Amino acid sequence: MTDQMKPTYGEGDATLQAVGGLDGLRRLVDCFYQIMESTPEYHPLFDMHPPDIQVSIDKLVAFLSGWMGGERLYAKTYGKIHLPQAHAHLVVTDKEKAMWLNCMSNALDHLGYPDDLKSYLIDKLEFPAERIRQVSQMQHG
Repeated sequence: MTDQMKPTYGEGDATLQAVGGLDGLRRLVDCFYQIMESTPEYHPLFDMHPPDIQVSIDKLVAFLSGWMGGERLYAKTYGKIHLPQAHAHLVVTDKEKAMWLNCMSNALDHLGYPDDLKSYLIDKLEFPAERIRQVSQMQHG
């Protein structure tokens, strides 16, 4: 496939396909949580999750599948999502937001994704991360 024929991230399921489809997305999310658990600077995020981390992994895969243009697995499995409200019980400041985005960036690096995909994803993930931070700040002052 030439660069001219290559789908643009954000069009259809091009982003999901760029991470390797659903299997690649699962690898990315697994890596993300492994880094979060094993890296001291990200471990405070890990501690915000329920003890059964597999549920969080499954929910993030389901959310990102639809978010990346694939099947809307979250709605199919868990119902409608209101991402900021789903995290409103957590205290999320600029620090936690940055940790989350940096941890995802590290997972993308670890798995060897191209820089243009990494830049696209981190840029686009900044918006929901910011909305979560805003709602948390409204809830917790």
